[in-house]
Amino acid sequence: MTQHSAHSPQFFLTAPSPCPYLEGQYERKVFTHLVGAKAPELNDLLTQGGFRRSQNIAYRPACENCRACVSVRILAQEFCLSKNMKRILKRNADLIGTARPAEPSTEQYSVFRAYLDARHRRGGMSDMTVLDYAMMVEDTHVDTKVIEYRRRGPDSFVTGRGEGELLAVALTDQMSDGLSMVDSFYDPELEGRSLGTFMILDHIRRAAAAGLPHVYLGYWVNGSRKMAYKVRFRPQEHLGPNGWVRFQQED
Repeated sequence: MTQHSAHSPQFFLTAPSPCPYLEGQYERKVFTHLVGAKAPELNDLLTQGGFRRSQNIAYRPACENCRACVSVRILAQEFCLSKNMKRILKRNADLIGTARPAEPSTEQYSVFRAYLDARHRRGGMSDMTVLDYAMMVEDTHVDTKVIEYRRRGPDSFVTGRGEGELLAVALTDQMSDGLSMVDSFYDPELEGRSLGTFMILDHIRRAAAAGLPHVYLGYWVNGSRKMAYKVRFRPQEHLGPNGWVRFQQED
């Protein structure tokens, strides 16, 4: 009989299900639970090995005949802004992101619900309730922060925090070698601000200021329109059979 250490993670394999990114394909995932005092250390190791976190579960694709999902991380210390990114930062110069504990609020859920209704009506998250949202935020055993983005106000110069209504939110894990963007969403009526891009740029700035080398963006699928934005943030590395490799693509 095989003996397992109480501190050794056990991995499980899901049944095949339709792939959300490639039509006609089926996906499988391998996953384990992130619990206990060793969860932050394990999350670091697994994220560096291509896993993603969802609540207290770390998972990665384990499809039999497909390797399309590629883990992506931005090299924050070397990052170069494009002209369009500079315009987006200027457009959102009136916003401040404030890092808070991983605690859900009705205000966050209101923005989250509006975002899902506008952008992901047919996705797997479309029917998430306020309880589901609360679990997504607070069911974590790692160093997770909720970053809330609001407009600058009269007291922001003193407090360093934005004021007024909540415009965007990022759920972020603090790791030993960077920041991992678990999820992000924003007020869909502010589409012209490009808040999704802005939040990634803000995380790159935060990582660089903290002396951290990476911002993890999850998976990129070549040919998927949903994922195309991720390769705009360069330089970046992709995880392949031989480890993390600097990504090169012709524009």
